[in-house]
Amino acid sequence: MINLTRTDSDNPDFVALVKLLDADLAKRDGADHSFYAQFNKIDKIRHVVLAYENETPVGCGAIKQFAPDAMEVKRMYILPEHRNKGIATIILSELERWAAELSYARCVLETGKRQPEAIELYKKNGYNVTPNYGQYVGIENSVCFEKRIKMTGQ
Repeated sequence: MINLTRTDSDNPDFVALVKLLDADLAKRDGADHSFYAQFNKIDKIRHVVLAYENETPVGCGAIKQFAPDAMEVKRMYILPEHRNKGIATIILSELERWAAELSYARCVLETGKRQPEAIELYKKNGYNVTPNYGQYVGIENSVCFEKRIKMTGQ
């Protein structure tokens, strides 16, 4: 059974999972990795979701404010041996719920074209491709998404 915990970026389980994520992305992104890494610092992230299976951390995700009405989904990662079990969708749904509780109307995110499983996850969960935003404008490898979320009480 998957149990979720809401925490922040000081959580040692989150830090450990992000190290594995960064190692995976360094392989996938190759020479482009240093460009992306500058936007993926985890200090001071206040909204982190961790997934545990039998008290073992198996996945994570985070949100941080992007705009007055939007949270940006960051640092989504599932241990390879736990993929294709729906855990990423569970984490993503919890992040969306949390954003809605905080009165945000939408979630945005960026992922890379070299991460087809991530692209599929976001499409499957109702995210729509949008023009690249912010630092990702003009970046060929980036794909940006957006999803309107239902705010609590609506």
